[in-house]
Amino acid sequence: MGLSLALDSARSALLATSSQIATTARNTAGANDPGYSRKVVSLVSGPGGTTVVVARASDAALFTRKLGAGSAAAESQALLDGLTALSKTVGDTSDAGSPAARLGALNAALQAAANRPDDAGLARTAVESARDLVSSLTSAAAAVHDVRAQADQGMVDSVARINDLLGQFDKANRAVMRGTASGQDVSDSLDDRDRILSQLSQEIGISVSDRPGGDMAIYTDSGVTLFDRGARTVSVTPTTAFSAGTVGAAVIVDGVPVTGATSPMRLASGRLAGLASLRDESAVTYENQLDAIAAALIDTFKESGAGGPKTGLFTAGASGALPASATGLASRIALNAAVDPTLGGDVTTLRDGGMNGSAYKANPGTDAAYATRLRGLVDGLATARSFTPGAPLNEVATLAGFAADSAGWLAATRKAASSDADYQNTLLGRATDALSNAVGVNGDDETAQMLQLQRAYTASAKILTMVDDLLKTLLTAIR
Repeated sequence: MGLSLALDSARSALLATSSQIATTARNTAGANDPGYSRKVVSLVSGPGGTTVVVARASDAALFTRKLGAGSAAAESQALLDGLTALSKTVGDTSDAGSPAARLGALNAALQAAANRPDDAGLARTAVESARDLVSSLTSAAAAVHDVRAQADQGMVDSVARINDLLGQFDKANRAVMRGTASGQDVSDSLDDRDRILSQLSQEIGISVSDRPGGDMAIYTDSGVTLFDRGARTVSVTPTTAFSAGTVGAAVIVDGVPVTGATSPMRLASGRLAGLASLRDESAVTYENQLDAIAAALIDTFKESGAGGPKTGLFTAGASGALPASATGLASRIALNAAVDPTLGGDVTTLRDGGMNGSAYKANPGTDAAYATRLRGLVDGLATARSFTPGAPLNEVATLAGFAADSAGWLAATRKAASSDADYQNTLLGRATDALSNAVGVNGDDETAQMLQLQRAYTASAKILTMVDDLLKTLLTAIR
């Protein structure tokens, strides 16, 4: 009995040690995989002998924190990228191509022309400054539309990735449930499932709920079901083109809109939330400000006459009628053909008026020294007016002052987004490091563990050899 017991003990020790060596080698191979969790071997004794159980290191609280940090970082980065694109294209008050700088150049040119109204060259310079201002506004509006279109396409791509990841999660989740039910090692399937959740959290803010039998449900951070024993449908209709006033389609999850002003359960984080905020809020706010500048320009330079006020130096259509709404003016504003020398216009109409016909002429004669209208235009640019493009720039200011405030708002918004992105990325890095320290693999520890296990295996093998020798000696003595 003594030799049999020793033999069984040695065999059990060899089984346990070999399983631990295999697991240590497995851990070493996964040391550089950020989605790999350390595997731990446990020996469970039972009526049928010793059973090897492989478990995986985990920390649910740290993993949940990592998911949340990943969603917040992706949201802030998506918003920052869009605002940076706007800032690079539009510039700021110190940029010669910005609307604020172009307004300053136009004001200076008008003042010079008012001081020498008989100089056609100065009038032409003022007209060219107005052309540059128009180009600046239309380019800025086009940039806004481009950023919104890119954000919309980004949302379409994100929705496609979400649906693909939910399909992958379904397979991984079923593998975990099958393995759990049959008592198999499901640690690798759990790793796969966590990897998918990490990728999914980049696209959309999520929360998860563990279920009996290894099952798991996924919800958006606003509470809409994404996965519950099956993937829910996530959809969005692409917008073919963006112009002023275009409203992008909402993202629908399980029949519930999760983006847009009318959403009852709006997403709070994830790349989708950042792109939706950029497309539907930040870019629209800036475009409204550009439209307000264009509307103020058209109003400031309008002509008065027997037929009622009509557009002057700046127009928004061929009819000469003043626009009824500011919506889309930044993309439609143009230089009046009657004053544009490249279209056969006369630059002296800037001084004399009459771009809408003789009934709108301000100069009573042909006085080349007439400066009243030019000085009136300069005064108009310096006069404070009410601007109501929407929060936060509903204010009373001069045209130049409002344009500077608009550029300042964009710069401040981008800076705030940059600071938030830096903070969220730092938070994500720390959460990732904390999770890695808790459940990841330390190569040095695994190497040391391997050396100990090899010594233990050698000792068990020696016991087997010794028992074998004793059994041979016993059998020889019996014979």
